[in-house]
Amino acid sequence: MNLGEGAEGGWGSGYNPPMRTAVIIYNPTAGRFSVKPFIKSAVKELESAGWKVDAAETKSGEHSIELAKQAAAERKDAAFAVGGDGTIGNVVNGLVGSETALGVLPAGTANVWSIELGLRPFAWTHPWVLRKNAAILANAPSHRVDVGLCNQFYFMMWAGIGLDAMAIQSLEPRIRLDKFFAMPEYTMSAIVQATQWSGLKMRLWTDEHEVEGHFILAVATNIRHYMGGLSNLSPEAYIDDGLLDLWLFSGNNLGDALRHAYDLWRGTHVNSGAAQRIPFRNLRVEADSPYWVQTDGEARGSTQVAEISVQTHALKLLMPPAGMDLLRSAA
Repeated sequence: MNLGEGAEGGWGSGYNPPMRTAVIIYNPTAGRFSVKPFIKSAVKELESAGWKVDAAETKSGEHSIELAKQAAAERKDAAFAVGGDGTIGNVVNGLVGSETALGVLPAGTANVWSIELGLRPFAWTHPWVLRKNAAILANAPSHRVDVGLCNQFYFMMWAGIGLDAMAIQSLEPRIRLDKFFAMPEYTMSAIVQATQWSGLKMRLWTDEHEVEGHFILAVATNIRHYMGGLSNLSPEAYIDDGLLDLWLFSGNNLGDALRHAYDLWRGTHVNSGAAQRIPFRNLRVEADSPYWVQTDGEARGSTQVAEISVQTHALKLLMPPAGMDLLRSAA
């Protein structure tokens, strides 16, 4: 049984659908406080809405992928990812191409994807939010949305090359105490990396463009927000339009990095001569030396060649009402 899509995806009054099945995949190490003691509340909320729900604790990123693949193989109607952006990204890697829909119950540190969807993230100061979000998604419609593919990793949000990937690589894995200072710690890591790094000479090919230059950062994005949610990187992005946006930031020193960070925070990067946006479906990035790569805030190692492409409508997503403006089809 498939969840309905688009405007017909919700369950109307007077209709008694067959029981829907789901698994909640939760990361007990995500966020500043463990979400584990509150998982039962989400299970009960979904069960009260007519779902048959199992819960599975993930032990690693790879384990998250395997749990999601298992849910897809068992043809469950949905897999609910409980954790941060990295956890969500890993669950996506197990669901792409399947009929199992992704439900996002944010409980991480930065929670950029929850900002996109308009969902308040779980925290111990407001633990009822987990159950409330489960109630919002329990009868939400599913929509087919795009995902990106960077080499062998799928991503919902971004693939980053250069400074942001270096900062993430230097931070992970983090102990829980560090997560109380996530944004300052990330900022300091990026500054330290920028003082030691002068950028990359890159050669890039997209569908209609060939670009060569010296860049401090390159970001392929499927969504609008970036930089821990503090920046509206790509204001015109949609998650179902069959396109990704490539943002290139030139520079070779700390001053350039700080200028770009300030412009991103203010939103003036869209008119900056030191930043450029290229919409694309397929992208190849080459450099003379290896560079770090991150997807959805997860370090993905180093490479000298990155192949990035959009996988159009490759994922079913349970869409809360506040996130509908991300869909060009809804607009």
